[in-house]
Amino acid sequence: MTTEDVPALHHTEIGEPGTGERVVFLHGLFGQGRNFTQVAKALLPELVSTLVDLPNHGRSPWTGSVDYVEVADTVAAWLRATYDGEPVHLVGHSMGGKVAMVLALRHPELVDRLVVVDISPTTSDGAGEFEHLLTSLTSLDLASLERRADADAKLAGPIADERVRGFLLQNLRSSGEGFRWQADLELLLRDLPVIGGFPDDRLEPGRTFDHPVLWMAGERSPYVRPEHETRMRELFPRVFSVTIKGAGHWVHSEQPEAFVSALRVFLLAR
Repeated sequence: MTTEDVPALHHTEIGEPGTGERVVFLHGLFGQGRNFTQVAKALLPELVSTLVDLPNHGRSPWTGSVDYVEVADTVAAWLRATYDGEPVHLVGHSMGGKVAMVLALRHPELVDRLVVVDISPTTSDGAGEFEHLLTSLTSLDLASLERRADADAKLAGPIADERVRGFLLQNLRSSGEGFRWQADLELLLRDLPVIGGFPDDRLEPGRTFDHPVLWMAGERSPYVRPEHETRMRELFPRVFSVTIKGAGHWVHSEQPEAFVSALRVFLLAR
C-alpha cells in the first residue's frame, strides 16, 4: 500500500510510541476521538492510545454513505498501514463498538483484545432519540449565530439536558465564514437506520473472533440486554461481561474511574 492509498483518518496519539501497549479508541455517533482524551491519559504509562475520528465525524473525511463493513475495512487498512500490521487493543463505544466488532471479525489479525462499550451486535433500539437529536441540530439556523452560546440557547428547548447539548455542540466549528457542523449531520440522519442496524448478512457465516473480548454495559442503558447475549457469544466466544453501576449509555464520561479501571484490568491481564 502506497502513502496515497492509506485512508485519511484524523487521529491523536496519547503517550510515547513504544512505551506501552497500543489501544485504539473508536467513538460513537456525534463523537470524536478526543472524547477519550482523559481516559487515554489515565491509562498511561502502561497503555498508549490512539484516538480516531471515524468517517463523517470530527476532522476525518465525509464519505457520502454509512456502511459498517466499509468503515471497518477503512479503519483496518489505516491500522495496517500505520502500525505495520501489528495487532492493537481496540475499544469501540456505541456506533464505534459496531465498527470494532465488524473489524475484529473481518480482520482478526489486527486486533489483540477487543472492548465493546454499551452496544450489541444487533439492531439497536433508541433510533427515535437519535433522530430527535439529529433533527434538532440540522434545524438550527447556523447563519443566525453570532457566538456558540447562541446555539446552546436555541437548542435548550428541544434538548433540555445541558450535558447532552454540550457534547453535541463539540461538533460546531466557527471560521471566517461563520459556523458549520464538523460531522455530516444530514448523512447521519438519512442513514440512521443503517447506524442502528448490524450487518449480519455481510459477515462470513460461522466467522468468530476468538481473542478475549470485554463487553461493557451501563447499568441504566437499554443497549445491552440479556436477549443479546446469545448472538454476542456466537460471534465472540471468549467474551467477558461487566456492568458499570450508575452509568447510562455514555459510560466513559459518566463513570470515568470505573471505566478506566475495567480497561486496565482487562487489557493488562495475562
